[in-house]
Amino acid sequence: MDIDCLSFRKTGYFSELICDYIEADTKVASLYNRFPDIKGFKGQIKEKGNNFSQESRQILSAALLEQYKGFEPSEPTLKNIRFLQDKDTFTIVTGHQLNLFTGPLYFLYKIISTINLTHELKKEFPDYNFVPVYWMATEDHDFDEINYFNFQGKKIQWNINASGAVGHLKTDGLEDVLKIFSNAIGNSKNANALKDLFKAAYLDHDNLTDATRYLADKLFGSHGLVIVDGDDIQLKRQLVPFVKQDILDQPAFEVVSETAEKIRGISSEYNIQVNPREINYFYLIEGVRERIVENNGRYVVNNTRISFSKEELFVELESHPERFSPNVIARPLYQEIVLPNLCYIGGGGEIAYWLELKSFFEVMGIPFPILLLRNSALVISGKQSGKLERMDLSIEDLFLKQNSLINKKIREISNIDIDFSPQKELLEEQFKGMYELAKKTDKSFLKAVKAQEVKQKKGLDNLEKRLLKAQKRKLKDHVIRLTGVQNELFPGKSLQERNLNFSELYLAMGEELVPTLIKALHPFSLNFTIVTIS
Repeated sequence: MDIDCLSFRKTGYFSELICDYIEADTKVASLYNRFPDIKGFKGQIKEKGNNFSQESRQILSAALLEQYKGFEPSEPTLKNIRFLQDKDTFTIVTGHQLNLFTGPLYFLYKIISTINLTHELKKEFPDYNFVPVYWMATEDHDFDEINYFNFQGKKIQWNINASGAVGHLKTDGLEDVLKIFSNAIGNSKNANALKDLFKAAYLDHDNLTDATRYLADKLFGSHGLVIVDGDDIQLKRQLVPFVKQDILDQPAFEVVSETAEKIRGISSEYNIQVNPREINYFYLIEGVRERIVENNGRYVVNNTRISFSKEELFVELESHPERFSPNVIARPLYQEIVLPNLCYIGGGGEIAYWLELKSFFEVMGIPFPILLLRNSALVISGKQSGKLERMDLSIEDLFLKQNSLINKKIREISNIDIDFSPQKELLEEQFKGMYELAKKTDKSFLKAVKAQEVKQKKGLDNLEKRLLKAQKRKLKDHVIRLTGVQNELFPGKSLQERNLNFSELYLAMGEELVPTLIKALHPFSLNFTIVTIS
């Protein structure tokens, strides 16, 4: 295995805000609490330790043991759940939707980043324990985002009518998905292992929450991963006063809106990921997850006939806290209330919206966690590596837009010089004399000289483009090979990790896949990783 890296900025796939953040640009320093380095974690341990009660630890541990009933978690996972009762234990968290069969490959990278960071921190701070946590987004209701995974360029999809929180969904109909998947992957040893894993997760469990817990535990339980379902009455009881504050005072709406304006003011290239609402909670019952909105003094559940007076709403909140589901703004707060957490690990979009929340956390009196961009990787097979070597393609070349890549390589391999830069420079020299002449004779002639220069440069550009196009036709076979290997590594002209499902790599690597990635990915590197498998 060979490991290379490229800066996130050079890949061209990450936003200006995220690149500035991981490069510790001072203009974004006010948007976060501490930078993700050892010094930052030292301060975070102290702050979180002083702001997380023993009672909360007991509630968390009891809730987790209840959630794992009916499962057979690994000893490292059980050990970590017990550790959580201790004041010197902290979590590192990532979160993800309940994508079918993990969805895109980066699901693995998120969890591996989380596991590896706990190992790094244990080396630096041996007196403390660090627990990797996967927070399942069981309350999300965007079924169309999670009901499929890609395999060899085709979408394998679960087609049912669904409403409400996805974690509540029954696993009915997934036997049909297994049949389609089984026919696609063949009957090798690794293929059969994938079939068995899918069957045990989705056909042997009644709902999507339990299926996802089983799957994640099978992949990462031996590394001590603790899986948390926030859709839990014991955990949500701790959220009650914060829900009341959100409804009465609307602090998130005010301060997150202010931060969004601040971010826009820092740079026009920064995009706002999420916008707060006056009330940042949904009402959650079987088959329903709808926003709570205030309307003429009544609190109405959108798209239903359910409504409450303020007093009725607070009685409902005290009696049934599990029915109040945080949205994208409130969920990070909920997570940090119930976990002794130091750091959230997420993708670029996630980190960007967390960067909107620091002031909100300050108002609510909850420590704001360190934010770490998850590892990203491109996995290259030995066969693909051979192709790259034969075509003299560098890692930087691979990340070029396809047309730019073709133009660059055609210029390099062509037996004629397609670069007309020398001619353009000569033209500029010739026109310098004409400009001087115009200044001495008739200054009104300057515009005419400039127009002629532009026209002739444009003519050279057109000739260069025509010559390049002709060479592309002549070297058609090379262009086909070039685009073929790039399309293999960037399916759909996107990052591999955003498209491929882990099963494609598992077919080739089997049980070595996760250990290989754990060795290859380093959470503090803050670079894009390229892994070449021999």
